[in-house]
Amino acid sequence: MNSNTIYFDSPASDWNEALPIGNGRMGAMIFGGVATELLQLNEDSVWYGGPKDRINPSAREKLPLIRKAIDEGRIADAQDLCAMALSGIPDTQSHYEPLCNLYLQFDHENGEAADYSRELDLEKSEIRITYKKDGKIYKRNMIASYPDKLIAVRLSCDEEGCISFRTQLARGNITWDLRSFREQTYRNPGYNSRVDEIFNVFENMTVLTGRCGGNGSNRFACEIKVITEGGTVESVGNTIVVEKADSALILISAVSEFYEKDPLVFLDKTLKDAAVKGYDSIREDHLKDYRSLYDRTALTLPSSQQDVVRMFNLGKYLLISGSREGSLPLNLQGIWNKDFDPAWGSKYTININAEMNYWPCEVLDLPECHLPLFDLLERMKPRGEEVAKKMYGMRGFVAHHNTDIWGDCAPQDTCLSSTYWVLGAAWLCLHVWEHYIYTGDVDFLREHFDAMLKAAVFIVDYSFIDGGYLVLSPTVSPENEYELPNGEKGCICKGASMDDQIIRELFNCVISAEEILNTKDPAMEEIRRCIDLIKPVTISEDGRIMEWHGDLKETDPGHRHISHLFGLFPGTTIRGEELYEAASKTLQKRLESGGGHTGWSRAWIINLYAAMGNGEEAYKHLRLLMERSLLPNLFDNHPPFQIDGNFGLVSGIIRMIFGRDGERLPALPSAWKDGSVKGIKMKGGEKIDLEWKDGKVVSERVYR
Repeated sequence: MNSNTIYFDSPASDWNEALPIGNGRMGAMIFGGVATELLQLNEDSVWYGGPKDRINPSAREKLPLIRKAIDEGRIADAQDLCAMALSGIPDTQSHYEPLCNLYLQFDHENGEAADYSRELDLEKSEIRITYKKDGKIYKRNMIASYPDKLIAVRLSCDEEGCISFRTQLARGNITWDLRSFREQTYRNPGYNSRVDEIFNVFENMTVLTGRCGGNGSNRFACEIKVITEGGTVESVGNTIVVEKADSALILISAVSEFYEKDPLVFLDKTLKDAAVKGYDSIREDHLKDYRSLYDRTALTLPSSQQDVVRMFNLGKYLLISGSREGSLPLNLQGIWNKDFDPAWGSKYTININAEMNYWPCEVLDLPECHLPLFDLLERMKPRGEEVAKKMYGMRGFVAHHNTDIWGDCAPQDTCLSSTYWVLGAAWLCLHVWEHYIYTGDVDFLREHFDAMLKAAVFIVDYSFIDGGYLVLSPTVSPENEYELPNGEKGCICKGASMDDQIIRELFNCVISAEEILNTKDPAMEEIRRCIDLIKPVTISEDGRIMEWHGDLKETDPGHRHISHLFGLFPGTTIRGEELYEAASKTLQKRLESGGGHTGWSRAWIINLYAAMGNGEEAYKHLRLLMERSLLPNLFDNHPPFQIDGNFGLVSGIIRMIFGRDGERLPALPSAWKDGSVKGIKMKGGEKIDLEWKDGKVVSERVYR
């Protein structure tokens, strides 16, 4: 196995076998069909709808009644009122959509070919397709360039005059017929059901424009430009026809009003400049840019573990391809989505999934790739302040368990087990501190301190003292349900362990940041008073970490969320032998009851065991994730595809080799008795090259 390659010996039969490329803003899934090639395209700002005011006008009035019902044990009444008064109106945020599809229909009589190969080179960020047809060898090379803001496709053959094809740029459902175009009777099924305009410019350019549905949505455009050596190029309708060229270069770029006031002006210049450069220069600049990030870190393991190394390399590749400075952050599917109504809206789910996408970012020395998350955080802040004020009558900045391109902070869904949770902003703000402690960038910390502070101030206002402890009400333990002694089941509660753990982390980070910045903000005194009132991590009668403030029975003991172990990872409050034993029992019960059945949840479990120094269990779950929760193209499977597990897996690998405080080999499994890592970044900005044999460090280099 080549740990830098994902290889297929046939075209993709469906999306889950297609291969991804991306430059941060644009992504494509490459199918590699012989008769008809399909590039399913995405642009990260193509979302349904514009900014909306979804604040429920009844929330502020009904909040005291909801709290009273919870205090009196009338959970069903509280949940009914939450559903009506605390849900957003409408209850759904914007969702991510595909950009369009590009079909390349070749002059082949059928899709049969010899010596077919389709591979993604992770080291060079390039897809290569090769096949033999009628005695000729055909090649396709595809890259997504961050410097040139486009996707480039080069078509070639070992004989001159053999490149003949037609283009079809279209926005609609992916066609079910990818045979040769001459075999197709119904040639455009669903091709252009969601397009405003499509037209050719000159003989070699096609322009597609559209606007996502809903008021205030982004207008977007996609352009392709075909440049050939030899042969002829003709414009027919909205098709570009190439006949008997020696080679062809197809340049693809797209943008929306979210980034550019006039998308067409931007795209015209982008493609014009790229055409002047040519493929070789585009590829050279792309490779230089990509390798400057990818080559910062490296992992080697025994030969039997090359599939693990490949997953490590794939995680780096996906992070660099899907999250670059100036782009939007990675959503539930990164940037790769084929559905107009995708699972969970392909949004930013911030009760773990969006955060998990960035768990490995700093230790991989890819701080640039973390920046889109902070851009989103700042876009959320004014919206979250408005929600705090109008919905709850409180100061500060609040977000619930989802957000979208516009930074919408009102509750998403009407889901009793997830919607009425107010710590989305708090968790995201922990990433500000994470970025700072790895980079030491005081200017960055100063820029984003206000978000951290206001997230903490909201908690001060929303919380109250109950039984001597700071509690939130209503709240949930995402996304689980409990059973009361009388048999009544519920999700809404007063006080949950995850709340305590996140709040303690946030307050400590805010206090540390304020000491560095010396802001002397008067709210700091309130935060310092509250931190001593947070309930400590508590062990239940059966020896597990308690999930709620009361020792309640969970209705789904194998639940995918393990919210009450936040303090073990990614948090820091569950430490020490006694709490580790309780955490181990908590995990054991989850797993015995069927837990770990989704890819991202299994990835979290890897990190949890690694945090406790249990390398054999961490490795066991790494293997289970790879065996049970990967699609053919190695995307993580929830199911359906969800990219967070890919990044959580990489985080787990690193945490098995380095602890959160820099410990060497804290959870090294026996299968990795020999190995090395290069360039892993530690807190404070130091980088480490480490080599070990028979489970012991034999060389170490620390540098900046």
